[in-house]
Amino acid sequence: MSPKAMLTALVAVIVLATSVPASAKGGSAEDRLHVLFQKERTDYYAEHPGSGPRGKPRPVADRMAGESPADQARRQATAQGFLDELLAIPRDKLSAEDQLNYDMFRFMLESDLVFYKYRTWRLPLQADSGFHTWPARMWQSVNFRNTQDYEAYIRRLQDLPRYLQENIDNMRTGIKEGFTMPRVVLDGLMPSFDAMVSDSAEGSSFYEPFKAMSADVPEADQVALRETAVDVILNQVMPAYRELAAFMKDEYYPAARESIGASEWPEGRDYYEAMVRYYTTLDITSDEVHELGLKEVARIRAEMEDIIKQVGFQGDFADFLKFLRTDPQFYVTTEKELLMHASYIAKKIDGRLPSLFGKLPRQPYSVEPVPAVLAPNYTTGRYSGAPLDAPRGGQYWVNTYALDKRPLYNLPALTLHEAVPGHHLQIALSQELENVPEFRLEIYPHAFGEGWGLYSEKLGLDMNIYETPYEQFGRLSYEMWRACRLVIDTGIHAKGWTREQAIALLADNSALSLHNVRTEVDRYIAWPGQALAYKMGELKFLELRERAKKELGPDFDIRAFHDAVLSAGGIPLYIVDARISDWIASVKKAKAK
Repeated sequence: MSPKAMLTALVAVIVLATSVPASAKGGSAEDRLHVLFQKERTDYYAEHPGSGPRGKPRPVADRMAGESPADQARRQATAQGFLDELLAIPRDKLSAEDQLNYDMFRFMLESDLVFYKYRTWRLPLQADSGFHTWPARMWQSVNFRNTQDYEAYIRRLQDLPRYLQENIDNMRTGIKEGFTMPRVVLDGLMPSFDAMVSDSAEGSSFYEPFKAMSADVPEADQVALRETAVDVILNQVMPAYRELAAFMKDEYYPAARESIGASEWPEGRDYYEAMVRYYTTLDITSDEVHELGLKEVARIRAEMEDIIKQVGFQGDFADFLKFLRTDPQFYVTTEKELLMHASYIAKKIDGRLPSLFGKLPRQPYSVEPVPAVLAPNYTTGRYSGAPLDAPRGGQYWVNTYALDKRPLYNLPALTLHEAVPGHHLQIALSQELENVPEFRLEIYPHAFGEGWGLYSEKLGLDMNIYETPYEQFGRLSYEMWRACRLVIDTGIHAKGWTREQAIALLADNSALSLHNVRTEVDRYIAWPGQALAYKMGELKFLELRERAKKELGPDFDIRAFHDAVLSAGGIPLYIVDARISDWIASVKKAKAK
């Protein structure tokens, strides 16, 4: 579909203002566009403490972002104003490059306005984390260089109680208006609130920056900063987290809704259909996604049955899943062993990337365990990126909690997805984009990023990463997992499915451990629509690859194709489609010369 049609679909739920600001009326279209980009960045820096122009040292944030209804209303009004100015600029007067920038800016603003329309700030939680967990890790993206940097970080800690209280107030509004997390999801999340509380400042993750301080900070300053940090953590941060834990236990949990589908919220059905369009970046309905998911589940199930026959297993599908979930040969007994297996696979992939990519990122990555405070209710693995000027590279997180639920046959697919050529490669390359408006570096369309991650699992076939039939089955199980998401997410949020129905579908069709099945289903309940991004994005990348191979024949170059897909960073799927069509045409034109 055309970019215009897609953008129209994404904002069908938004009433746009018709006035044209005077500031948008003068100058060339290109000048007006770039002035608007600069205005947006100035506002962004003000709204996001610790951010700054690319290419310059990032300031250390000395406050937390504002989360009050007034802050949300101000941001909404600002986004609407930027959109009004953008729509007053004639797109057809722009270069091809600026037309892409225009389309991306419009996508970003209209997406933000969808979330503001439904006031999603009333529910700042996910199934495994939320507004309360990430502050404990915020120091990891800070480059502490001098005394002033540590002082700024301490001021940010002093502002944490205000930030937590504003989120509590927002959640109280959610309680009054029936917009809460389902209680069944909170059952797994509740321990994370108590886990944030420490009786010792030095034992708290907030104190980590002070354990090994920069050599450029004088010794006397180090002593004083540590004393101040201990005082702030013990007497301001920890009391605020204790109040939060009490609120969750005494107020929020008892008031949480029993229902699980987004359609049960006020305006829930419209909200969910908006989330389907946002997370897939396609003009598609929940019913269409559900039917596509059922077809994919049937196709993948047939391929999994073929693997069972290949290994000569005596028993049915359910017996084979039980064998995979319980046989000791597929599990390790120490955290280090699991991390070593993941590291071996990661390095094997690293050496084979040049066969599929012409351009690789400069930023390195490491293999790390999921932080202990998150691990019990966390997914199997995840990618944690870092700014290019951060004191660390990207991090591929592997969950080492409950080792008897972390089978080795899933590790190749997990590593391909979360590290390379999945999230790390794609995100690190997008951060290295040059000569693009800075707002483009902050955009992460889920269908592109997560779809690329799932597509990367299949690239393991091209690189011969899967060494055994069991690892192949693990790959198919992961693909089945994402296909089931299409059915489960739409089933829960649009068709009245129960949690038990969702668990049964995933448990009966994938080799995921039952622990992972439950945590995954709770994630889909807590985050309506996001689970659709993976399979819908992967299917689009596979479709584009087949289209390019068919049209280019012997002139098709897989390395050039992947470079073309990744060349603009994270972009909506409808824009990817148009760009690959242009790339195919350019290859044909070059060949004809």
